[in-house]
Amino acid sequence: MTTQTFPYTITYPRARTRRHLPTWSRIVLGGGALWLATVVITFVTGNANLVPTIILVGAFLVPVAFVAWAFDHADGILTPPKIFTAFLYGGVLGVLGASVLEAALVHNTSAGGFVGVGLIEEGVKLVVLWLMARGLGRWTMRDGLVLGATVGFGFAAFESAGYAFQALFNGQNGLSLLGVVETELLRGILTPFGHGLWTAIAGAALFAVAGRRGRATLWARPVALAFVAVAALHALWDASGLAAAWLTLHLTGTPQQWAQAREGLAVAATPAQLHLDAVLNFALPALDALVGLVLVVALALRVRARER
Repeated sequence: MTTQTFPYTITYPRARTRRHLPTWSRIVLGGGALWLATVVITFVTGNANLVPTIILVGAFLVPVAFVAWAFDHADGILTPPKIFTAFLYGGVLGVLGASVLEAALVHNTSAGGFVGVGLIEEGVKLVVLWLMARGLGRWTMRDGLVLGATVGFGFAAFESAGYAFQALFNGQNGLSLLGVVETELLRGILTPFGHGLWTAIAGAALFAVAGRRGRATLWARPVALAFVAVAALHALWDASGLAAAWLTLHLTGTPQQWAQAREGLAVAATPAQLHLDAVLNFALPALDALVGLVLVVALALRVRARER
């Protein structure tokens, strides 16, 4: 019996491998589309029941996306439950502790007040981070950056929700939905350069010390130096408007304007001074953010060098 073979071969098409977008980008795109759709429908229908959705999605979208990005760069010891817990505790305990301490200790918006706010908020976040780090058992600078950013972004999310809710009542003729949208857009753009960045720096120092000593402790010189640095960045960020006005007056102020300032009167600014003030109001926070980014990048490069 002979067997017959076909003069050709049968090939089966290979299954196409779908390339998925990174998790953080899917969160931004999907969440941003949902937030925008909710805003449009709320404006069209006037349904006030959708306002909490706008506030919550807008406040949490960017922080959650950055936490997802950071989690992709963490070690296996930082599990999703630990990341979620750090985000929740960093947000709730952070804003509660900061609110109590600021109400008791900060009573004005002077330079001293901004320094006090920076020390309090960065101190509260650092304590929360320390509590989260105590039970890990192993500490690396990489995980310090990730967990610190998570705690900071949790604080930023709950704080942004509070600011958006406050903006809702700033309208002259009832509720101001436009104020909510503007607040969330502005804070969404600025969030990556604030709390998450600062607490990541403090977290890297805390975990570096913990890795050497075998336990997480706040009483170490590197941790203290990192805390002072991020508190200063925080204070300078908050005081950028006051600093811009002060610099404008010192650079271009006339004797008459100085006399008005000393008497506590409103200073009548010239068009050129208003322009300079606007430029400084943008340049000072940008410089602050650049310093923070440089510190984080330097720490990340140090982590890579150690791992190699």
